Amino acid sequence: MISVLAQERVLGAALGSILTGVLVFEQRKSIYKSISGNQFVTQNQMREPVLGKKKSNLGFAHLWNKAVDQTLGPVIESLSSRGW
Repeated sequence: MISVLAQERVLGAALGSILTGVLVFEQRKSIYKSISGNQFVTQNQMREPVLGKKKSNLGFAHLWNKAVDQTLGPVIESLSSRGW
């Protein structure tokens, strides 16, 4: 016969699995709803840059890349010297 402790563990595992399944299903349902709600975007909205004009985006990207290079440059050099 199965002991009471084993029955409790099996019951706990079953209930935990059911709860996890329900939570995952609800999360997926909400994600699919949010995606389908955003399907009706016009072509002008899709092509419009996020931060305004395209030139300013290129300038921002250049400044961002330069800042990252300056910040992480010493780390990359030390990793390169170690053969990573």
